[in-house]
Amino acid sequence: MVATCLAAGLLLGTGPARADEMGEPTQAQATLPKENLTIASASGRHVFSVELATTLRQQQVGEMFRTSLPADNGMLFLWATPQQSDMWMENTLVPLDIVFIGTDHRIQAIAENAVPRSLAHISSHGPVTATLELAGGVTAKLGITVGDRVEAPSLEKKS
Repeated sequence: MVATCLAAGLLLGTGPARADEMGEPTQAQATLPKENLTIASASGRHVFSVELATTLRQQQVGEMFRTSLPADNGMLFLWATPQQSDMWMENTLVPLDIVFIGTDHRIQAIAENAVPRSLAHISSHGPVTATLELAGGVTAKLGITVGDRVEAPSLEKKS
């Protein structure tokens, strides 16, 4: 379901996140704490229930090994400081839309329908404060685009 953070340790300032240091993930992680997240776009306000991936291990595992992701759910990766976010889809079994959120809480970039199990790097191409994973195809279906505003309690705390 989810992509994995390529450089989570570097993004969090804790050093490289290497599989041999934390053990290679072999199964989906338990459901993480959730909050509501809203994307305000020209097509309306779209509310999602998102899991919060805040620790290095939660970010490493992400949506790996999950077999479904409801259209109104997702996972929010919160970075300690604004920085480049590089994701990939290793061990992720469903397509995802990966949404990169800038420091102004606006969508900076969207990678639509990331291919399951791919090792291709998906980059924010610049510093972001968070990365949001949604079910593949949701952003196009709902008319969510670059520049739309993202509202969530966790993002407001970072302001």
